[in-house]
Amino acid sequence: MKIKFDTVYDIFSAITAVLLIAALTAGIKSEAVSPIIGFINKASEKSAETKEYFNLLFDSNTNDEDNLQSADRTVFASNPLDSLTATPEDIKLLIDSAKAGAADDVEDGKISERQYGKSNVTTAVGNILVRNNTDTQQKLDLNKFLTAKPNINITDKSQPTVLLFHTHTTESYEILDRGWYAQDYITRSNSSDRNMVRVGTEIKEQLEAAGYSVIHDTEIHDVKYTGAYDHSRKSVEKYLKQYPSIQIVLDIHRDAIEENNGTRIKPVATVLGKKAAQMMIITGCEEGKVTSFPDWKQNLTFALNLQSVCEEMYPGLMRPVYFCQRKYNMDLSHNNLLVEMGSCANTLEEAAYSGRLLGTALVKLLDQSKG
Repeated sequence: MKIKFDTVYDIFSAITAVLLIAALTAGIKSEAVSPIIGFINKASEKSAETKEYFNLLFDSNTNDEDNLQSADRTVFASNPLDSLTATPEDIKLLIDSAKAGAADDVEDGKISERQYGKSNVTTAVGNILVRNNTDTQQKLDLNKFLTAKPNINITDKSQPTVLLFHTHTTESYEILDRGWYAQDYITRSNSSDRNMVRVGTEIKEQLEAAGYSVIHDTEIHDVKYTGAYDHSRKSVEKYLKQYPSIQIVLDIHRDAIEENNGTRIKPVATVLGKKAAQMMIITGCEEGKVTSFPDWKQNLTFALNLQSVCEEMYPGLMRPVYFCQRKYNMDLSHNNLLVEMGSCANTLEEAAYSGRLLGTALVKLLDQSKG
């Protein structure tokens, strides 16, 4: 349920909406409607949010992006699964704005939906799939890691427990779900209402609604794409030092998958009747050029347990775990993973939905692990 609109606002909105619809239906020119809009603004001076909302609807000179960043979002305080499917209000406004400006868009390439599963998978463990791309760990008994308990011991939920950050902060998504893309639409953005920060916020809100304290680092680490991991590493080290109670660290990204013919792939799954961006957990090991990563097995245990909980709650939501010869700053702590939330071909709505689903799965895993 939305938590910001109260009864007074609902009554006020209904009255003003009737006045405006009646005026416009009667063919009254926009100049004549101005007094009504003036009345709205005057009556809503005590509510900046209400004034901003109406300005967004009726003022052609309004900066849409600035207002969309401030729009109300839906927060599900009690985590009911049947409410997780609702589209947040700010994303609805983004969609409406994109539709209004899409008349001149030109199709440059196809977007194809795909649900990743058993193809190219090396191992099935319990209810999960793993793509083992290591050189020296092909014979590793992954079942032992799945059945082991993650190294989590939470005694005080009010202390920061989870750190969320985004090495590639500006990664973003399509807004419209139309089966094709336009080359001039760039899936990179500094705006936190549409890049990876927006998806991280969905995860954060589900955890906080369950009482867990979360640190969400919203700094843009990829102003220069090269060196982004070095930049984000400094932030993670800072937070781990400042908050020693942090036990889970997640670097939230999105993938980019394009075939040779230019078709972009968006990983999707249907969960509770709604399309969600399929997620992929990446975890690494120490081998070859990857050194100084002695505790990678702790991360692998956490990865497989999180994957199992996600698949138990939302079958098909997860792409196979990618177990590889990589480090990606995962050496800085236990329970430290990289998570790909769909791809650049997914919509923001699909990715945000997956953020809520991941948040509820994390809650379940943390509840199981409380000391």
